Amino acid sequence: MKFTAEQIAGILEGDIVGNPDVEVSKLSKIEEGTEGSLTFLANPKYTPFIYSTRASITIVNKTFEPENSIETTLIKVEDAYKSFSKLLEYYNLVKTNKVGVEQPSFISESATYTDTAYIGAFSYIGENVTIAENVKIYPNVYIGDNVTIGENTIIFAGAKVYSECVIGQNCVVNSGAIIGADGFGFAPNEKGEFSKVPQTGNVILEDYVDVGAGTTIDRATLGSTLIKKGVKLDNQIQIAHNVEIGKNTVIAAQTGIAGSTKIGENCMIGGQVGIVGHITIGNNVKIQAQSGIGRNIKDNQVLQGSPALSYADYNKSYVHFKNLPTIVKNINEIEKKIDGNS
Repeated sequence: MKFTAEQIAGILEGDIVGNPDVEVSKLSKIEEGTEGSLTFLANPKYTPFIYSTRASITIVNKTFEPENSIETTLIKVEDAYKSFSKLLEYYNLVKTNKVGVEQPSFISESATYTDTAYIGAFSYIGENVTIAENVKIYPNVYIGDNVTIGENTIIFAGAKVYSECVIGQNCVVNSGAIIGADGFGFAPNEKGEFSKVPQTGNVILEDYVDVGAGTTIDRATLGSTLIKKGVKLDNQIQIAHNVEIGKNTVIAAQTGIAGSTKIGENCMIGGQVGIVGHITIGNNVKIQAQSGIGRNIKDNQVLQGSPALSYADYNKSYVHFKNLPTIVKNINEIEKKIDGNS
């Protein structure tokens, strides 16, 4: 896929300094630019590279004026960084703008979809599935019975959405994610064996939710596991049955959240955090990586450690912990002196 400087300037509403017909087909860092690539200059410390880069086109701020000769064609914009981000969004939109149904694939006769949808090869679309405008379903995706998928949602290759689940508008479900698998529900019987508790609920993803590759979200035992609007989930996260995650909360990779826990809005949870079940975490909470949360947390807390302490208390305690051998040695010497004087 190639773009000319003139086309890019039109998208960004920028001014061209150089050859408007030069073409690019790839992106690069400014210091690694090669012919046919597009790059940008936003950080002043990278300015020296603009005189040596081999990139065909460079996006720069309008205030930039070269002090030496350059070979790259410039596109001048108000904010180079924002414009480059806008261009990436546009590129992704063009790249994923597929339509139609590829074969082989299976689509139940009772499923509904529009002409703007894309359904990739080897996908399975179950009974009574509803697929809205501009939905993109990539190859090898499984969509179970009675699933609803909102407008502009993208489900990448190999993802699985089990029956009865609801996915909102403008969501992204990445490869290998599993939405709606059974929750981990077992009850011991009189023989000491574990019997499965039926998981009859579903998963609801509200609008603008991103689900990372390999992340699993279990269906509720009863009711719904609920991921609210704007939540962003990294790769390889485990979310158990009946969990609720509030609006605009972000969670990093390898975090595990046990059943029926409720997490508030605008929280930030680091990687490898473990959260027990049946607790409530407030709004605007920040949890540092590898922390263990075993109790209710009020709004606006910052936590670290396992079991987690307040961030300030953890840092104070850690100073003493790392000095513990010296502290113990000093105590032993004091005890010896006391014993010697008694």
